[in-house]
Amino acid sequence: MVTFIWTIQIISALLLIILILLHSPKGDGIAGMGGASQIFSSQKSAEKGLNKVTGIVAAVFIVCTFLLGYGIIK
Repeated sequence: MVTFIWTIQIISALLLIILILLHSPKGDGIAGMGGASQIFSSQKSAEKGLNKVTGIVAAVFIVCTFLLGYGIIK
């Protein structure tokens, strides 16, 4: 079980790095990449979706960290 939690934590850490790097400081983010702006209806919806996914992945990472750090999972 510990190996499974470690695997989830590593995958979520890598995803978190990638998702944070996709954020743009000026609000373009994922919608500013070539051709991606046509997929989303607006830049705001693209950023809103990216923020939700980043929050979910961050929550998974934090839960895994607490489970492993406090030794709840053995």
